[in-house]
Amino acid sequence: MAAAATSTTFEAMSPSNTRVGWIGTGVMGRSMCSHLIKAGYKVTVFNRTLSKAQPLIDMGARLAQSPLAVASQSDVVFSIVGFPSDVRSVLLDSTSGALPGLRPGGFLVDMTTSEPSLAAEISEAATIKGCHSVDAPVSGGYRGAKNGSLAIFAGGDKTVIDRLSPLFALLGRVNYMGATGKGQFAKLANQITIASTMVGLVEGIIYAHKAGLNVESYLNAISTGAAGSKSLDLHGSRILKRDFEAGFYVNHFVKDLGICLKECQNMGLALPGLALAQQLYLSLKAHGEGNLGTQALILSLERLNNVSLENLATSNSAAN
Repeated sequence: MAAAATSTTFEAMSPSNTRVGWIGTGVMGRSMCSHLIKAGYKVTVFNRTLSKAQPLIDMGARLAQSPLAVASQSDVVFSIVGFPSDVRSVLLDSTSGALPGLRPGGFLVDMTTSEPSLAAEISEAATIKGCHSVDAPVSGGYRGAKNGSLAIFAGGDKTVIDRLSPLFALLGRVNYMGATGKGQFAKLANQITIASTMVGLVEGIIYAHKAGLNVESYLNAISTGAAGSKSLDLHGSRILKRDFEAGFYVNHFVKDLGICLKECQNMGLALPGLALAQQLYLSLKAHGEGNLGTQALILSLERLNNVSLENLATSNSAAN
């Protein structure tokens, strides 16, 4: 009874009582942040390239000149940037980072795919200041960000994550994965699964073509069987059309898989599928294709086997 008497009841977060900061307005961040603005939240944004933030400013967001300035005007600060070094800079830098500008009791929510150890470091620094930190990387790509249907992998204090639920609900579905860093571990496992699935998808396409199958018909046939997957649904037809526009960049996937391999070393794990996928994606980067989407993996397999999807598409058309 005594414990119940001293418990604290918090007012649910809403546009009337919660100011939001957003750091990182690239392909994912811009769409994600737009949902908060449309819901009526007062939002302050920062991005190194102003032009990428302009659509949000046009929607009513305020522009800040640094992550610190964002945090000084916010109760909750979201970040989704490129690399762990960027996360460290925008959140922890002593002169321009968000944490030094955040009031005690404020929240940091890092949605970048980053290192679990960095999530722990951010959490410790936030706790020292009397703030809260959550690692909440996402999966679903640009379409999920645009539609507000992302899978969110949340790590940290569950009561804190529950308090943030009105904001998360505008972005997608929250999956509570455990203590600090577990959100990052879950996202890395997600990337490992996607990497091997993508290798299987493009290998199947190359094999089907070499066997003389109509590849479009082949993909349609397997889509409802055991080989069906989200990767096939999202990327199968795009590969056939040679549509390599990025929903998720090869450069960022190479970064993610590199973090996965580093964590495997720490755990003493051997994951050969992950290692192979990393090498194939690195080959795309070496050929200057890092700004293409992950479905561009087919280009690596084409080069290995001296075949071309352009010829494949032509043969499909002739067969039909």
